[in-house]
Amino acid sequence: MKVIEIEGAKELNGTIRISGAKNATVALIPAAILTDEEATICNVPEITDTDALCDILKQLNVNVNRSTESLVINPKDMKNIEIEEKYSKKLRASYYFMGALLGKYKKAVMYFPGGCSIGARPIDLHLKGFEALGAKVTNEGNRYTVEAEELHGANIYLDIASVGATINIMLAAVKANGKTVIDNAAKEPEIVNVATFLNMMGAKITGAGTSTIKIEGVEHLHKCFHEVIPDRIEAGTYIIIAALCGHNLKIDNVIPEHIDSLLSKLEEMGIEMEVGADYVIVFDGKKELHPTNIKTAVYPGFPTDLQQPFTVLLTKAKGRSKVEETIWENRFMHIAYLNKLGANITVKNRTATIDGPSELKGTEVVATDLRAGAAMVAAGLVAEGKTTIADAEHILRGYEQIVEKLKAVGAKITIKEI
Repeated sequence: MKVIEIEGAKELNGTIRISGAKNATVALIPAAILTDEEATICNVPEITDTDALCDILKQLNVNVNRSTESLVINPKDMKNIEIEEKYSKKLRASYYFMGALLGKYKKAVMYFPGGCSIGARPIDLHLKGFEALGAKVTNEGNRYTVEAEELHGANIYLDIASVGATINIMLAAVKANGKTVIDNAAKEPEIVNVATFLNMMGAKITGAGTSTIKIEGVEHLHKCFHEVIPDRIEAGTYIIIAALCGHNLKIDNVIPEHIDSLLSKLEEMGIEMEVGADYVIVFDGKKELHPTNIKTAVYPGFPTDLQQPFTVLLTKAKGRSKVEETIWENRFMHIAYLNKLGANITVKNRTATIDGPSELKGTEVVATDLRAGAAMVAAGLVAEGKTTIADAEHILRGYEQIVEKLKAVGAKITIKEI
């Protein structure tokens, strides 16, 4: 088990550069197998989710070469074999291989994916989309087989604007016969990044970033070079940390439009910032803050992935704040540990009520999932004394070199194996 230790209450100053987006990367890697040639993806973050997907590529006999921040993926010798459970269970995003393999070979066999335990995460919308395209779905326990004689275009309405289902259906549809229309599609920037990648390989996708995506099927996808967008959740996390304990802390390589909902809430709380074309500077993270309320929503609403770190910031606001979680029903597992650190938070149904300000004091906590782990890091950085975060592997799934980045701006933070 990996453990992160933090000596808190240190002022952070300098620049943190944001890495490529985890939520785009984990879809782009499976998407790359749709070509029969070579795909180069740059600005790829060095996180364990990337490593897990590369392990699946190697199992499928795909040639993968990593050079600094780039991945070169060549599937010319690829074999469409069953993806074993030991690989698929490492991360939720392994399910993108379902859509990619179905699109390329008309058949995919794999086990139900793993990932963080933040609530029920069924793949029924994905499977209904595959069926609408002409596939038959069978499952035995945790093992799914999705296959079709031919895939054909279809009109598909998503009951929920799911990012995963939107991308997976795109992957399956790019080589289907005819035209596919996805209505009530998710609009996240990561979907636009994946659609752009596919189009650069020769796909014909329009409407990505809107609620209606149209896909004209093509026979062949060719080689291409593509760049992963900056990670808006990593950016938001570090901006929140800057608001807690930064002084002229610059968060660089940011697309501010992708985090408008967060920036507007920080302004409401009284955080003084400079927002540039590709950066955000937080001037002073120690001033008195105003309380506020947030309600998580699909993009462009407030991201559920930033709800947990943002709750830490609300413990420093003078007065009562509320956080309503509408996406995942089990995303308040960090609250017990924030209270252990000294916060005053109550939870009823899907709403957390935070009464502040609270003086946090270091203690032993647990990273129950990826974003809860980020919240524990944020809390440890602002708390007096030593905070020890167990199960830090969750954090490493989504934050590239988090310890090194924080050390470079003045944090006293270490990671070790116990």
